[in-house]
Amino acid sequence: MQVIVIGCGKVGSSLARELVGSGNDVIIIENDKKQLQNAEDVDCIKINGVPIDKDILKSAGIENADAVCAVTQDDNMNIMTSQVAKEIFHVKKVITRIFNPRSKELFEEFGLDTV
Repeated sequence: MQVIVIGCGKVGSSLARELVGSGNDVIIIENDKKQLQNAEDVDCIKINGVPIDKDILKSAGIENADAVCAVTQDDNMNIMTSQVAKEIFHVKKVITRIFNPRSKELFEEFGLDTV
């Protein structure tokens, strides 16, 4: 599978590591270049850029992605990225991290699959 991981903090880098270890092709998109250091040991493509930018998503191959996992520490970024992946690029599986549990209802209103 081709999986795009949005965010390269502890969760994103760990997720990418597990996905690569399971034989998946992984692309990480991270806005903060320093955060990409969390995945230095992960054999995947790493892109420094704004994850809601359509050109950045296209450079990551979103048009062919099997899944997108938005796992930043910013609920708004996770929602926006997930909506773009789901509604504009029609990615079949989009998983969105809820960082602040009080945001759960908002995520549900958008019909997002959450963790």
